Amino acid sequence: MKAPVIFLTLFLIIILAITAFYNGLVIRNYSLSTDKFAQGESIRAVLISDLHSHIYGNNQNKLIEKISRQNPDIILLAGDIADDHMPIAGTELLLLGIKDVAPVFYVSGNHECWSGDIDSIKNIVKSYGVTVLEGGYEEVIINGVTVTIAGVDDPERVRYERYSTGKSTWEVFDELAVKDQFKILIAHRPERIEEYKRYTFDLVVSGHSHGGQVRIPLLLNGLFAPNQGLFPKYAGGMYKHDNLTHIVSRGVSFDPLLPRIFNPPEVVVIDISK
Repeated sequence: MKAPVIFLTLFLIIILAITAFYNGLVIRNYSLSTDKFAQGESIRAVLISDLHSHIYGNNQNKLIEKISRQNPDIILLAGDIADDHMPIAGTELLLLGIKDVAPVFYVSGNHECWSGDIDSIKNIVKSYGVTVLEGGYEEVIINGVTVTIAGVDDPERVRYERYSTGKSTWEVFDELAVKDQFKILIAHRPERIEEYKRYTFDLVVSGHSHGGQVRIPLLLNGLFAPNQGLFPKYAGGMYKHDNLTHIVSRGVSFDPLLPRIFNPPEVVVIDISK
């Protein structure tokens, strides 16, 4: 093989490796339309999932700046923002940095539940002015538009329940059927979409899958995801189910011992308009 060909081959291999193992934060944009908005009305949501208390830059500044530059109207935290083994400092740095950017809504993930002290984690999250959704919903006005934002605890929460809360989560969500406004559900686990479809949500946002860990552009959207196994159906992206849109974040966590391949951590931006 001639020297120029060898150098070109090595150059392409290096570029491919850099691209494959790139772990810097990227912005992922999705747009959806709804007849529940009037002409000219719009909302921008930023979705963050699976931080696992990871810290990007000095005092979480890289992640906070990425979020702030999107000028979100709301920020949705879809679970595993804290971790069961890592210190919670990374979580608190994020919450401190975004508390004045836009209203923030949070649901638990399995790792917060595995900590065995989910109540303390939720109290910390609440201390930063975040709305913690635990099987209920809030009606909020955003850019003059009334929107319902609902959320569910991760199913692992049942391991640590000490009492009954009366109405089940799904009985509460039955109440939403009579409401005409745009309805968002934050739910950590994407593989439970068949449960979410039973209700009248327009948008469901999830995480948990970590993008399937390994991707091959145009060929494989994900190799393996928790609770979905090999070749997960909901590794990451936007999925349509009749009138329901399901957006699954590939998450922002990064573990050097378990590299993400063609699957960089992502900040998800969702634009909703007429």
